[in-house]
Amino acid sequence: MEGINRKSIKRANKAIRCLPFNSEFYKSAQVSGLSAENVFQKKGKYLSNKSSWFKDSEEIENDFRWLIVIGVLRREVDGQGLTSRVRLTPLGRYIIEKTPEILEEKVLIVEKIGNFIYRKIIFN
Repeated sequence: MEGINRKSIKRANKAIRCLPFNSEFYKSAQVSGLSAENVFQKKGKYLSNKSSWFKDSEEIENDFRWLIVIGVLRREVDGQGLTSRVRLTPLGRYIIEKTPEILEEKVLIVEKIGNFIYRKIIFN
């Protein structure tokens, strides 16, 4: 993908691998957009089998914000401005199309810790 450097792709790959969303989540985010509340209500549909689920929709929203910062998701826009729904960006589509197996890869605890620390540095 021209215009996007390898570092951005690597960072996005790691974020996608470390978060608990499955392929159905990314497909739906590409086609119709999703809100945190919708994802929370349909946990069985969007949860990967590699982690625990969220306590509430605010935790999902925090993961949405992280994927927005990384460049995988973007907010939907309507006539009033930004909405609570998210969609895949070109970077997100590129990663999911090029490496669909990324969603099934086992994530090492070291990677999760590294991603957690990196998130805390960026968000704080």
